[in-house]
Amino acid sequence: MFAQEAKQVLSALEAAGHQAYLVGGCVRDLLRGVAPHDIDITTSARPEEVLSLFDGFAIPTGLQHGTVTVREGGESFEVTTFRADGAYTDHRRPDSVTFSHSLEEDLRRRDFTVNAMAMDLRGTVYDFHGGADDLRAGIIRCVGEPAVRFEEDALRILRGLRFASVLGFAIEEETALAMARCAPLLGYIAHERICEEMTNLLMGDGAAEILVRYPRIFGVFLPEILPCVGFDQRNYHHLYDVWEHTARAVGNAPKDALLRWTMLLHDLGKPACFSVGEDGVGHFYGHDELGARMAADIARRLRFDKKTAARLELLIERHMRQIEPTEKAVGRVLRQIGEEAFRQLLAVKRADASACHPNYAWQTQTLDAVEAVLDGLLAQDACFTLRDLAVDGRDMMALGLRGREIGEALDALLTRVAEGELPNEKAALLEWVRARK
Repeated sequence: MFAQEAKQVLSALEAAGHQAYLVGGCVRDLLRGVAPHDIDITTSARPEEVLSLFDGFAIPTGLQHGTVTVREGGESFEVTTFRADGAYTDHRRPDSVTFSHSLEEDLRRRDFTVNAMAMDLRGTVYDFHGGADDLRAGIIRCVGEPAVRFEEDALRILRGLRFASVLGFAIEEETALAMARCAPLLGYIAHERICEEMTNLLMGDGAAEILVRYPRIFGVFLPEILPCVGFDQRNYHHLYDVWEHTARAVGNAPKDALLRWTMLLHDLGKPACFSVGEDGVGHFYGHDELGARMAADIARRLRFDKKTAARLELLIERHMRQIEPTEKAVGRVLRQIGEEAFRQLLAVKRADASACHPNYAWQTQTLDAVEAVLDGLLAQDACFTLRDLAVDGRDMMALGLRGREIGEALDALLTRVAEGELPNEKAALLEWVRARK
């Protein structure tokens, strides 16, 4: 039912006279018939007793909160003493904890009922808050008073929405109301933690529905999305307002974190770029470029790594540019951004088109044709990147070029080789550069 290594840890704790249980998300997953990714254990043993019992195989990773990491059979398990939490003045972590001998008291401090169940070595489930019923019904409900749970740890708001997105569950009404009331407390949470939870939420099958239902919560840390909510596009290409189009595009994108973030942010520039033509049709000229700049600001704020931030900006900036399914047009884009970014751009364009009016479906056929041309070009083993050139920077330096001259010369050579004006032969390329020095 669960990993043998976890059973051995539970068995050792019980043999030493302590209570010990699997707890939290791993129990939820086991009851759903899903192999848990992480296994947490709760016990009546004090941290020093756990360290002594597993001497040489235990790491004191969080003694102030009663947590010891135990290594068993190549696996790691967080073993935490039963506890009650003190006040949460930073809306994230308890200022103090009090160790307890009561499993029921320990489960009372948990976030949601589906995460507030324990299971012993024999598979008996301990459920004091109706978690099993909520699991069967597909409901995310707070343990106890929802507002208290969110005031203790505001990140629980995003965790609840993430569970709903990933598990396909509904948020219980009182829990949803408390999420909305307590949403400003997300301002206390580190941007890195916000980004991590949001990324996991976006990867869920239910991401589109959650985005549509709770934009005001996301607007606390992404205020740029709020003008998009309810914004009528007044354009025959679109059935939905800007925000619903965005949410549907996220849900239709491949389950890739970069692509889903790209779809979340791709149309941020639309409200500011909106205009209406003489025919009454809405237009958004320049929203791709503005949106790319807005996305870059968000990426910095949420601490995206530089490579991801740069790719996010590139994909949004280019998502409206038409690409003809010809070797010349496709080859030009391939030289400019490379194969990986090109394929990501096609995925972005497909997700965007899929969230428009059905009459816009022809765009998908065009994208398929573009990808077919791309595949054909790559199969030719032609020259499309600087790495493919028969010369490199050292060759340019040998000709006396320095600094920017080297890059400019290589770029010029690549363009001419790719367009058939020069053969990709070292002698010919060097001669072309010499003639223009």
